Amino acid sequence: MSNLTSDVAQHTAQYEAAFNAGDADAVNEMYTDEAVAVWEPGKPLTGQARKDAVKEFLARSPKMSAKPRQIFETGDTALLIVDWSIATVDDSGSPELLTGVGVDVLRKGVDGNWRYAIDEPYGEKK
Repeated sequence: MSNLTSDVAQHTAQYEAAFNAGDADAVNEMYTDEAVAVWEPGKPLTGQARKDAVKEFLARSPKMSAKPRQIFETGDTALLIVDWSIATVDDSGSPELLTGVGVDVLRKGVDGNWRYAIDEPYGEKK
């Protein structure tokens, strides 16, 4: 089942559903081919490295809660400011709670569906 949507306001909820289902293929489908993700500050990932990082992280069965704070749309580009939290485990298996305010740039594809072009979950940190 595809989690893609033509409604930018639904993109975050669709992403959250795929993420919480542990469906790495559905999560990766929600990014453009050349998308950049900065899940670790200062270490942008793209291409196969980004796809592999999704699979590796979802293997820990994390659970996400995400709510858009602001959505700006112009033509085929959108900017989302998103409050999120992820309950997961760290490398030692101990519980860990990650939180942030994401800054996401989405692009509408020729199929009319929105995908991440830039995923920066820690947008408010310096």
